[in-house]
Amino acid sequence: MPTFEFDAVVARLLDKVYGLVAALPLLLLALVLIWLGWLLGGWVSRRKVMHRLSRRNPLLSGVVQTTARWLITALAILMALEILEATTIVGAMLGTAGVLGIVIGLAFKDVLENYLAGVLMSFRQPFAPRDEVVIDGEAGTVMALTSRATILMTPDGNHLRLPNAKVFRAVILNYTRNPVRRFEFEVGIGVHEDLLQARTLGLDRLAQLNGVLENPPPSALILTLGDSSVHMSFRAWVDQRQHDFWMVRSEGIRSVKLALEAAGLDMPEPTYRLQWKGAQAGVADAAISAGAPRPTRPPAHDAGVPTPDTRARSDLEDQITRDQQQSDAPNLLDQSAPRE
Repeated sequence: MPTFEFDAVVARLLDKVYGLVAALPLLLLALVLIWLGWLLGGWVSRRKVMHRLSRRNPLLSGVVQTTARWLITALAILMALEILEATTIVGAMLGTAGVLGIVIGLAFKDVLENYLAGVLMSFRQPFAPRDEVVIDGEAGTVMALTSRATILMTPDGNHLRLPNAKVFRAVILNYTRNPVRRFEFEVGIGVHEDLLQARTLGLDRLAQLNGVLENPPPSALILTLGDSSVHMSFRAWVDQRQHDFWMVRSEGIRSVKLALEAAGLDMPEPTYRLQWKGAQAGVADAAISAGAPRPTRPPAHDAGVPTPDTRARSDLEDQITRDQQQSDAPNLLDQSAPRE
């Protein structure tokens, strides 16, 4: 029957204790080295050079400092393990860190993707606050860029949050980057009318309109020949810094219409042909044209009518300012930063 050798167990425990006591100086040295690495990392993270690296991006301010501190601390830990001759632990730690990184990356894929996209866009600055943009088919005015989402205010005053990853990959149409913008509208002219006269009348009226630029000048093109009319396109340019784009376009349509009507030019409506049969036998088919001539009336004019105000204004300006003042989230957009 085997017997339990208590003396052998005690001897082995004492051997371990003696080994630990002998290694205490090296262990204390390793701990002191790690502590010094932590202090050095904190000192480096507080240097001005770290603030200069992240001063244009408040999101990176804490990330840069924390990363610098932990890198120096990690180097100190590696040196401490080397002193203790425990380098095999390093491989196990790196392997564990790699597996853990993959697990965390898969679990928080969307969060990390939006965060990284926000960091990259804060460097690129693809748009500025209050820019009118269309992102992936969504139109609005830029309010802020946060670590996770780009916030727009739609023309009807609603908040629209777009994930940064989606914005980073999307096609962005910026109406504000170039202050000069062209508007366009079509007019139908009768097939028997003088198209050169219609073109001249429309261009003269556009050139006189408040808010239309002289350079580039207004232009007109004949687009298509329809069944009952010729379609002409009138185009003009507006400086959005001084005039409201949509108001100038609206006035352009109204002014050109009045000018053509005052000259007696026909702007026909679509023509339809209807056939109907009477209730009595022998009644011939009758044709009614929806585009038949109507009783004439004096041409419209705008004499004595106040001219609409076309100066640049924004219905959303006060709402955006109020929302930005109430929000505590950091805005990664910088009005003075260089644009992409």
